[in-house]
Formats: sequence, structure tokens, C-alpha cells
Amino acid sequence: MNLFDKFYDNNENVPVRFVGFTTKDIRYDFGIVYTNLFFGKPLVICMQTGRSTLLDPKDLTDYNHLQHVFRIESKEQAEDLAEFLSEAIPTSPFQEQYE
Repeated sequence: MNLFDKFYDNNENVPVRFVGFTTKDIRYDFGIVYTNLFFGKPLVICMQTGRSTLLDPKDLTDYNHLQHVFRIESKEQAEDLAEFLSEAIPTSPFQEQYE
């Protein structure tokens, strides 16, 4: 019996970066998975809350999104996080997912 229509089932050996840092207000612990899936957007995982999202450089300018996804209290904290992530998120063009 076929209950599921599988969209993809890929294995990848990819770089993963674990980083912990602090700003004047808060501590962060993230895992960043640099994958070729999902249009090449890295998967950013908050190790404290387990919340995650795919991010590209354009996403880092949406402070409301960062606040919501990572449960950040203030816009200033989201700006600090975006500043850090801007160095960790590749700026190269993202690939087409479904060629």
C-alpha cells in the first residue's frame, strides 16, 4: 500500500557550523547547515529553542521575521542577530531547486 507521494529523499555530506556568541543583551547558540537543497539557502537552527528557518541574505533585512522565528524580544536584538548572520550566510547566487 502506497500511502505517501515522496517529493525527495536525498542524502548529503555538507558542512555544518556550530557557533555560540553573545551580544550585550543575549546569548545565542546556532547550528548552520550549508546544504545544496532548498535553493542553496542554509538551514539556521537555534540550539536553545530548536526553532529553525532557511535564510538567505535578503531574509536578514526582515527583522520581524527573525524576531518571530527565533522568539527574539526586540528589534535591536534582531538587528544584532542579522549582523552576525550576514557574515555566516553565503552571498553567492542561489540555485534553482527544481531544474
